[in-house]
Amino acid sequence: MPGEAEAAAEMFPPLLEDIKIQRVPGTSVYYTLGHYGVPDERNEGHTSNAGFVVTDDGVVVFDALGTPALGNALLQKIRSVTDKPVKYVVVSHYHADHIYGLQAFRDQTDAVIVAQEKALDYTAEGNLDDEAAGPRLEQRRQALAPWVNENTRIVMPGFAFKVAAEMRIGQHQLQMIYAGPAHSMSDMMMLVLPERVLFAGDIVQNGRVPFMSSGAVNTKNWLQALSSVGELQPQFIIPGHGKTSTSVNEAIGFTQTYIDFVRQKMGDAVANWLSFEEAYQGVDWKDYAHMPAFPESNRGNAYRVFLEIEAETLADGGGGTKP
Repeated sequence: MPGEAEAAAEMFPPLLEDIKIQRVPGTSVYYTLGHYGVPDERNEGHTSNAGFVVTDDGVVVFDALGTPALGNALLQKIRSVTDKPVKYVVVSHYHADHIYGLQAFRDQTDAVIVAQEKALDYTAEGNLDDEAAGPRLEQRRQALAPWVNENTRIVMPGFAFKVAAEMRIGQHQLQMIYAGPAHSMSDMMMLVLPERVLFAGDIVQNGRVPFMSSGAVNTKNWLQALSSVGELQPQFIIPGHGKTSTSVNEAIGFTQTYIDFVRQKMGDAVANWLSFEEAYQGVDWKDYAHMPAFPESNRGNAYRVFLEIEAETLADGGGGTKP
Protein backbone atom coordinates (compact mmCIF):
# COMPACT_ATOMS: atom_id res chain seq x y z
CA MET A 1 0.00 0.00 0.00
CA PRO A 2 1.39 3.46 -0.85
CA GLY A 3 2.32 5.74 2.04
CA GLU A 4 0.66 9.12 2.66
CA ALA A 5 3.36 11.02 0.76
CA GLU A 6 3.17 8.64 -2.21
CA ALA A 7 -0.62 8.85 -2.28
CA ALA A 8 -0.44 12.65 -2.27
CA ALA A 9 2.09 12.59 -5.12
CA GLU A 10 -0.24 10.40 -7.18
CA MET A 11 -3.19 12.70 -6.52
CA PHE A 12 -1.24 15.97 -6.84
CA PRO A 13 1.88 15.36 -8.95
CA PRO A 14 4.59 17.96 -8.22
CA LEU A 15 4.68 21.04 -10.42
CA LEU A 16 7.82 21.91 -12.32
CA GLU A 17 7.03 25.61 -11.83
CA ASP A 18 5.43 26.75 -8.59
CA ILE A 19 2.60 29.26 -8.76
CA LYS A 20 3.18 32.80 -7.50
CA ILE A 21 0.71 34.82 -5.49
CA GLN A 22 0.45 38.59 -5.28
CA ARG A 23 -1.46 40.84 -2.93
CA VAL A 24 -3.76 43.61 -4.09
CA PRO A 25 -2.13 46.65 -2.46
CA GLY A 26 -3.79 47.79 0.74
CA THR A 27 -6.19 44.82 0.91
CA SER A 28 -6.45 41.25 2.18
CA VAL A 29 -7.09 40.00 -1.37
CA TYR A 30 -4.51 37.79 -3.14
CA TYR A 31 -4.30 36.38 -6.65
CA THR A 32 -2.24 34.22 -9.00
CA LEU A 33 -1.92 34.84 -12.72
CA GLY A 34 -1.73 32.04 -15.28
CA HIS A 35 0.19 31.90 -18.53
CA TYR A 36 -1.54 33.55 -21.51
CA GLY A 37 -1.69 30.54 -23.85
CA VAL A 38 -3.95 27.49 -23.97
CA PRO A 39 -3.42 24.64 -21.46
CA ASP A 40 -0.58 22.31 -22.45
CA GLU A 41 2.40 20.49 -20.94
CA ARG A 42 4.62 23.57 -21.27
CA ASN A 43 2.52 25.61 -18.85
CA GLU A 44 1.30 22.60 -16.83
CA GLY A 45 -2.29 23.72 -17.38
CA HIS A 46 -1.78 27.00 -15.51
CA THR A 47 -3.52 29.41 -17.87
CA SER A 48 -6.34 30.82 -15.74
CA ASN A 49 -6.24 33.26 -12.84
CA ALA A 50 -7.52 32.63 -9.33
CA GLY A 51 -7.39 34.29 -5.95
CA PHE A 52 -8.58 34.43 -2.37
CA VAL A 53 -9.84 36.82 0.30
CA VAL A 54 -8.63 36.50 3.89
CA THR A 55 -11.32 37.59 6.36
CA ASP A 56 -11.54 37.55 10.14
CA ASP A 57 -13.74 34.46 9.96
CA GLY A 58 -12.04 32.45 7.21
CA VAL A 59 -10.92 32.39 3.61
CA VAL A 60 -13.01 32.71 0.45
CA VAL A 61 -11.34 31.40 -2.73
CA PHE A 62 -12.31 32.45 -6.25
CA ASP A 63 -11.67 29.74 -8.85
CA ALA A 64 -9.45 26.71 -8.33
CA LEU A 65 -7.18 26.55 -11.43
CA GLY A 66 -6.91 23.87 -14.10
CA THR A 67 -5.46 20.75 -12.45
CA PRO A 68 -5.68 19.12 -9.01
CA ALA A 69 -1.96 19.82 -8.58
CA LEU A 70 -2.50 23.53 -9.25
CA GLY A 71 -5.44 23.58 -6.85
CA ASN A 72 -3.25 21.95 -4.22
CA ALA A 73 -0.51 24.52 -4.87
CA LEU A 74 -3.05 27.33 -4.40
CA LEU A 75 -4.23 25.77 -1.14
CA GLN A 76 -0.65 25.57 0.15
CA LYS A 77 -0.13 29.25 -0.72
CA ILE A 78 -3.26 30.11 1.25
CA ARG A 79 -1.92 28.17 4.23
CA SER A 80 1.37 30.07 3.99
CA VAL A 81 -0.56 33.34 4.35
CA THR A 82 -3.09 32.43 7.05
CA ASP A 83 -4.10 29.60 9.36
CA LYS A 84 -7.77 30.51 9.00
CA PRO A 85 -9.93 27.78 7.40
CA VAL A 86 -11.09 27.91 3.81
CA LYS A 87 -14.84 28.41 4.13
CA TYR A 88 -15.95 28.83 0.50
CA VAL A 89 -14.64 28.27 -3.03
CA VAL A 90 -16.58 30.42 -5.51
CA VAL A 91 -16.37 29.24 -9.13
CA SER A 92 -16.61 31.77 -11.96
CA HIS A 93 -17.93 29.14 -14.41
CA TYR A 94 -17.60 25.45 -15.13
CA HIS A 95 -14.81 25.14 -17.67
CA ALA A 96 -11.94 22.71 -17.13
CA ASP A 97 -9.23 25.34 -16.72
CA HIS A 98 -11.04 26.77 -13.68
CA ILE A 99 -12.47 23.70 -11.93
CA TYR A 100 -10.10 20.74 -11.91
CA GLY A 101 -8.30 22.24 -8.92
CA LEU A 102 -11.52 21.92 -6.86
CA GLN A 103 -10.49 18.35 -6.07
CA ALA A 104 -7.71 19.61 -3.77
CA PHE A 105 -10.16 21.75 -1.80
CA ARG A 106 -12.83 19.04 -1.62
CA ASP A 107 -10.31 16.47 -0.35
CA GLN A 108 -8.46 18.68 2.14
CA THR A 109 -10.92 21.27 3.45
CA ASP A 110 -14.55 21.58 4.50
CA ALA A 111 -15.15 24.44 2.06
CA VAL A 112 -18.53 24.87 0.40
CA ILE A 113 -18.26 25.17 -3.39
CA VAL A 114 -20.44 27.97 -4.76
CA ALA A 115 -21.45 28.53 -8.41
CA GLN A 116 -24.27 29.85 -10.55
CA GLU A 117 -27.00 27.23 -10.94
CA LYS A 118 -26.35 26.49 -14.62
CA ALA A 119 -23.03 24.99 -13.51
CA LEU A 120 -25.10 22.06 -12.24
CA ASP A 121 -25.67 21.09 -15.89
CA TYR A 122 -21.94 20.66 -16.59
CA THR A 123 -22.02 16.87 -16.55
CA ALA A 124 -25.48 16.59 -18.12
CA GLU A 125 -25.94 15.06 -21.55
CA GLY A 126 -26.28 17.77 -24.18
CA ASN A 127 -24.50 20.39 -22.08
CA LEU A 128 -23.51 23.28 -24.38
CA ASP A 129 -20.57 24.59 -22.38
CA ASP A 130 -17.15 23.90 -23.84
CA GLU A 131 -17.27 20.20 -24.68
CA ALA A 132 -19.02 17.42 -22.79
CA ALA A 133 -17.43 17.02 -19.37
CA GLY A 134 -16.33 13.41 -19.92
CA PRO A 135 -14.57 13.90 -23.27
CA ARG A 136 -12.92 17.08 -22.00
CA LEU A 137 -11.52 15.21 -19.00
CA GLU A 138 -10.14 12.48 -21.26
CA GLN A 139 -8.55 15.11 -23.51
CA ARG A 140 -6.87 16.79 -20.54
CA ARG A 141 -5.61 13.45 -19.22
CA GLN A 142 -3.71 13.17 -22.49
CA ALA A 143 -2.66 16.81 -22.88
CA LEU A 144 -1.79 17.53 -19.25
CA ALA A 145 -0.42 14.24 -17.94
CA PRO A 146 0.67 13.64 -15.21
CA TRP A 147 -1.08 16.65 -13.63
CA VAL A 148 -4.45 15.47 -14.92
CA ASN A 149 -4.61 11.69 -14.61
CA GLU A 150 -6.82 8.73 -13.75
CA ASN A 151 -7.26 10.11 -10.21
CA THR A 152 -8.69 13.40 -11.48
CA ARG A 153 -12.42 13.80 -11.04
CA ILE A 154 -15.00 16.53 -11.55
CA VAL A 155 -16.24 18.19 -8.36
CA MET A 156 -19.66 19.81 -8.50
CA PRO A 157 -21.03 22.78 -6.49
CA GLY A 158 -22.53 22.35 -3.05
CA PHE A 159 -24.50 25.58 -3.32
CA ALA A 160 -25.86 27.26 -6.45
CA PHE A 161 -27.57 30.63 -6.90
CA LYS A 162 -29.73 31.88 -9.76
CA VAL A 163 -29.24 35.62 -10.38
CA ALA A 164 -27.23 37.02 -7.47
CA ALA A 165 -26.04 36.12 -4.01
CA GLU A 166 -24.41 37.96 -1.15
CA MET A 167 -22.08 36.61 1.48
CA ARG A 168 -21.02 38.42 4.65
CA ILE A 169 -17.96 36.90 6.24
CA GLY A 170 -15.79 38.67 8.77
CA GLN A 171 -15.34 42.29 7.77
CA HIS A 172 -16.15 41.59 4.13
CA GLN A 173 -19.23 41.66 1.95
CA LEU A 174 -18.98 39.56 -1.21
CA GLN A 175 -21.45 40.19 -4.00
CA MET A 176 -21.86 37.46 -6.63
CA ILE A 177 -23.50 38.46 -9.90
CA TYR A 178 -24.65 36.20 -12.73
CA ALA A 179 -23.31 37.54 -16.03
CA GLY A 180 -24.27 34.81 -18.48
CA PRO A 181 -24.86 33.21 -20.75
CA ALA A 182 -21.82 34.87 -22.31
CA HIS A 183 -18.51 33.00 -22.40
CA SER A 184 -20.34 30.08 -20.77
CA MET A 185 -23.79 29.31 -19.42
CA SER A 186 -22.73 29.91 -15.80
CA ASP A 187 -20.54 33.04 -15.93
CA MET A 188 -20.48 35.01 -12.70
CA MET A 189 -18.38 37.76 -11.12
CA MET A 190 -17.58 38.48 -7.47
CA LEU A 191 -17.14 41.98 -6.04
CA VAL A 192 -15.20 42.17 -2.78
CA LEU A 193 -16.29 44.99 -0.45
CA PRO A 194 -15.22 47.32 1.05
CA GLU A 195 -12.05 47.11 -1.12
CA ARG A 196 -14.00 47.06 -4.43
CA VAL A 197 -11.85 44.32 -5.91
CA LEU A 198 -13.63 42.53 -8.76
CA PHE A 199 -12.97 38.93 -9.67
CA ALA A 200 -14.39 39.10 -13.19
CA GLY A 201 -13.97 35.49 -14.36
CA ASP A 202 -13.77 34.92 -18.10
CA ILE A 203 -16.10 37.82 -18.86
CA VAL A 204 -12.83 39.78 -18.86
CA GLN A 205 -9.78 38.32 -20.66
CA ASN A 206 -7.11 40.97 -20.74
CA GLY A 207 -4.40 40.34 -23.32
CA ARG A 208 -5.21 37.05 -25.03
CA VAL A 209 -7.72 35.94 -27.63
CA PRO A 210 -10.70 34.59 -25.66
CA PHE A 211 -12.34 31.22 -26.23
CA MET A 212 -15.69 31.84 -27.95
CA SER A 213 -16.46 28.69 -29.91
CA SER A 214 -18.64 26.66 -27.56
CA GLY A 215 -22.34 26.24 -28.16
CA ALA A 216 -23.07 28.27 -25.02
CA VAL A 217 -21.38 31.47 -26.19
CA ASN A 218 -23.64 34.49 -26.51
CA THR A 219 -21.57 37.46 -27.63
CA LYS A 220 -24.44 39.97 -27.39
CA ASN A 221 -24.90 39.12 -23.72
CA TRP A 222 -21.12 39.08 -23.28
CA LEU A 223 -20.87 42.66 -24.49
CA GLN A 224 -23.65 43.65 -22.09
CA ALA A 225 -21.80 41.95 -19.24
CA LEU A 226 -18.63 43.87 -20.12
CA SER A 227 -20.60 47.12 -20.00
CA SER A 228 -21.91 46.18 -16.54
CA VAL A 229 -18.37 45.91 -15.15
CA GLY A 230 -18.13 49.70 -15.01
CA GLU A 231 -21.42 49.93 -13.12
CA LEU A 232 -19.85 47.93 -10.27
CA GLN A 233 -17.20 50.66 -9.87
CA PRO A 234 -14.30 48.32 -9.15
CA GLN A 235 -10.96 49.77 -8.11
CA PHE A 236 -8.97 46.66 -9.02
CA ILE A 237 -10.00 44.03 -11.59
CA ILE A 238 -8.72 40.45 -11.68
CA PRO A 239 -9.75 38.88 -15.03
CA GLY A 240 -10.20 35.20 -15.72
CA HIS A 241 -7.17 35.31 -18.01
CA GLY A 242 -4.51 37.94 -18.50
CA LYS A 243 -3.26 40.91 -16.52
CA THR A 244 -4.96 42.78 -13.71
CA SER A 245 -5.95 46.43 -13.98
CA THR A 246 -7.07 49.41 -11.93
CA SER A 247 -8.89 50.84 -14.98
CA VAL A 248 -12.24 49.50 -16.16
CA ASN A 249 -11.69 50.69 -19.72
CA GLU A 250 -8.25 49.13 -19.89
CA ALA A 251 -9.41 45.85 -18.35
CA ILE A 252 -12.41 45.29 -20.61
CA GLY A 253 -11.08 47.07 -23.69
CA PHE A 254 -9.37 44.16 -25.40
CA THR A 255 -12.22 41.67 -25.00
CA GLN A 256 -14.82 44.25 -25.95
CA THR A 257 -12.92 45.41 -29.04
CA TYR A 258 -12.23 41.86 -30.19
CA ILE A 259 -15.86 40.74 -29.87
CA ASP A 260 -17.08 43.90 -31.62
CA PHE A 261 -14.60 43.30 -34.46
CA VAL A 262 -15.56 39.66 -34.99
CA ARG A 263 -19.27 40.48 -34.84
CA GLN A 264 -18.87 43.29 -37.37
CA LYS A 265 -16.92 41.16 -39.86
CA MET A 266 -19.13 38.10 -39.55
CA GLY A 267 -22.25 40.29 -39.58
CA ASP A 268 -21.15 41.89 -42.85
CA ALA A 269 -20.55 38.43 -44.30
CA VAL A 270 -24.01 37.20 -43.33
CA ALA A 271 -25.60 40.35 -44.71
CA ASN A 272 -23.80 39.77 -48.02
CA TRP A 273 -24.64 36.05 -48.15
CA LEU A 274 -21.01 34.97 -48.02
CA SER A 275 -20.03 31.50 -46.91
CA PHE A 276 -18.05 31.26 -43.70
CA GLU A 277 -14.89 30.32 -45.60
CA GLU A 278 -15.23 33.38 -47.82
CA ALA A 279 -15.91 35.51 -44.77
CA TYR A 280 -12.95 34.24 -42.74
CA GLN A 281 -10.46 34.51 -45.58
CA GLY A 282 -11.62 38.03 -46.35
CA VAL A 283 -10.80 39.42 -42.88
CA ASP A 284 -7.46 41.04 -42.08
CA TRP A 285 -6.62 39.59 -38.64
CA LYS A 286 -3.31 41.46 -38.28
CA ASP A 287 -4.29 43.15 -35.01
CA TYR A 288 -4.82 39.77 -33.34
CA ALA A 289 -2.68 37.22 -35.21
CA HIS A 290 0.34 37.78 -32.92
CA MET A 291 -1.61 37.34 -29.71
CA PRO A 292 -1.65 34.32 -27.35
CA ALA A 293 -4.32 31.71 -28.20
CA PHE A 294 -4.97 33.18 -31.66
CA PRO A 295 -3.94 30.02 -33.61
CA GLU A 296 -5.99 27.76 -31.35
CA SER A 297 -9.12 29.89 -30.92
CA ASN A 298 -9.66 32.53 -33.57
CA ARG A 299 -11.11 30.47 -36.42
CA GLY A 300 -13.49 28.64 -34.08
CA ASN A 301 -14.50 31.96 -32.54
CA ALA A 302 -15.29 33.47 -35.92
CA TYR A 303 -17.33 30.43 -36.97
CA ARG A 304 -19.34 30.46 -33.76
CA VAL A 305 -20.11 34.19 -34.18
CA PHE A 306 -21.01 33.62 -37.85
CA LEU A 307 -23.61 31.05 -36.77
CA GLU A 308 -24.81 33.27 -33.95
CA ILE A 309 -25.42 36.21 -36.27
CA GLU A 310 -27.12 33.96 -38.84
CA ALA A 311 -29.51 32.86 -36.07
CA GLU A 312 -30.08 36.46 -34.97
CA THR A 313 -30.82 37.47 -38.56
CA LEU A 314 -33.34 34.66 -39.05
CA ALA A 315 -34.98 35.47 -35.72
CA ASP A 316 -35.39 39.06 -36.86
CA GLY A 317 -37.00 37.91 -40.11
CA GLY A 318 -34.01 38.96 -42.17
CA GLY A 319 -32.05 37.18 -44.89
CA GLY A 320 -29.78 34.19 -44.66
CA THR A 321 -26.83 32.52 -46.26
CA LYS A 322 -26.42 31.52 -49.88
CA PRO A 323 -28.71 28.74 -51.05
